[in-house]
Amino acid sequence: MALYEHVFLARQDASTQQVEELTAQMTGIVEGLGGKVTKTENWGVRSLTYRMNKNRKAHFVLLNIDAPSAAIAEIERQERISEDVIRYISVRVEELEEGPSAMMRKADRDRERDDRGGGFRGDREGGGFRGDREGGFRGGDRDGGGFRGDRGPRRPRDEAETTTTTDGE
Repeated sequence: MALYEHVFLARQDASTQQVEELTAQMTGIVEGLGGKVTKTENWGVRSLTYRMNKNRKAHFVLLNIDAPSAAIAEIERQERISEDVIRYISVRVEELEEGPSAMMRKADRDRERDDRGGGFRGDREGGGFRGDREGGFRGGDRDGGGFRGDRGPRRPRDEAETTTTTDGE
């Protein structure tokens, strides 16, 4: 049997219970046709890059499937019929990924950052945006002033240097 990664997007206004029922229905189809679902991940409600069927968000679900191609064809047929499914994709893979998927690892990493107190730059010492520093947002105005950190003030320009660079041919 072939190995597949299958992701489908369910409408945002579908409840979590409805999404779980939809996932159970897809799992039942696979098992009924002689395959098995080795991993199921619910990635939760996430924002879509662009609107799809008037939806801006969707429930994302990943299924790792070990099944014949007929099972995948039937799952896709059922998802085309279902009004709750916005999009789906099935990809045949050489081997199924063990452990959490990249999306789940990202969610764990984001949770760790929140635990450490990261996040909004306003939490940093000295404020978040740099408008409170001398010279404005971009480190200074055009006349050479502004925040220079540990470097100290700039040395004054010599008039001789500027004339030789413009007069040279």
